Amino acid sequence: MAAASSATSVHDFTVKGVQDASGKDVDLSTYKGKVLLIVNVASQCGLTNSNYTELSQLYEKYKDQGFEILAFPCNQFGGQEPGSNEEIVQFACTRFKAEYPIFDKVDVNGNNAAPLYKYLKSNKGGLFGDSIKWNFSKFLVDKEGRVVDRYAPTTSPLSIEAELLGSHYNISILSLQKDIKKLLGSS
Repeated sequence: MAAASSATSVHDFTVKGVQDASGKDVDLSTYKGKVLLIVNVASQCGLTNSNYTELSQLYEKYKDQGFEILAFPCNQFGGQEPGSNEEIVQFACTRFKAEYPIFDKVDVNGNNAAPLYKYLKSNKGGLFGDSIKWNFSKFLVDKEGRVVDRYAPTTSPLSIEAELLGSHYNISILSLQKDIKKLLGSS
């Protein structure tokens, strides 16, 4: 695992996986060539329903076009993620049909912050400094593993869709073209 200070991209990090219950380390270099949305999540937050619902919608729409969501549960904000890693995955997958990777619970701030989050914050500080302010802060990462944008917890995941379609992130315009054809009544 890279130290945040020596890393040159998100792909330099290894994180703990939980979704397959193996607890194996996951090398984020496996996501090279994909646009990533990295989110700190919580099950008992006022933002939980809207964010998990929209994250699942976004993932379903673009998962086959080079887009991946990486969710990191965090219990640092109001104790709103108290469950075990397995309980968190069960909650997200059952209630919100989350099919994207959900990793082990991490700290995103403080001395014990996950190295990945130290890196993300050092590359895209927020409006009020580098610390994460609440659950569902989002980081957009390009195909080369560079942090290109940061979104507040209240930013709707679906509002990020337009940026995903932009040429800078190069997801694919196929889905947009299909939507336009539907609107025009052609196939």
